[in-house]
Amino acid sequence: MDGVGVAAKDQVGIGEKIKAFRTARRMSLRTLGDLTGTTASFLSQLERGLSGVNTSTLMRIAGALGVSLTDLFEDTAPPIGRVLRKAERPALPPAEGYRKMLLSRRPIRDMEVYIGEFDPNGSTGDEPYSHGDSQELFLVLRGEVELTLGEERHRLSAGDSIEYSSSVPHKTVNIGTETAEVLWMIAPPTSVADDLDKYLPRPGS
Repeated sequence: MDGVGVAAKDQVGIGEKIKAFRTARRMSLRTLGDLTGTTASFLSQLERGLSGVNTSTLMRIAGALGVSLTDLFEDTAPPIGRVLRKAERPALPPAEGYRKMLLSRRPIRDMEVYIGEFDPNGSTGDEPYSHGDSQELFLVLRGEVELTLGEERHRLSAGDSIEYSSSVPHKTVNIGTETAEVLWMIAPPTSVADDLDKYLPRPGS
């Protein structure tokens, strides 16, 4: 294997963390192997501390699990409560009429949560999108939106919610006259590190 290897003393702990993140996402060894260019057999040995791993492979594994390399080496448990101030929410670069922010704190563990704001006529895009095969809960906090879900269209107002599989193509449009605010909750997480890295602190926060 190429690259710098991980010290033997760290292998067991890293393997346990990889397994914990993988099982939380209901991801099989074969799937993780396909995403990282490794094999289920190698990953099984790695999770049990029976195989070494180089840094470049570990980076690919972390990316596929939606965590950072540091998360796999971190020994301390996360604090019981981690406050995220509204002004500190990591956000995607604003799109026309649409803003999306990450509420879950990294590393993303059992679920990921996002909040979105839509100006009148703002949407998630021209085409429906899908991601993974997880349970997704969509909640309207303010305003009125139309959620396209496969061949279905649902008109939702503040307080309304709907559940569906994230593998079903979906799209959100603000059909009201005021700014709409919605919440997405996805379990297990479907985002990889490259997706999460796009969420950055907002200018001026």
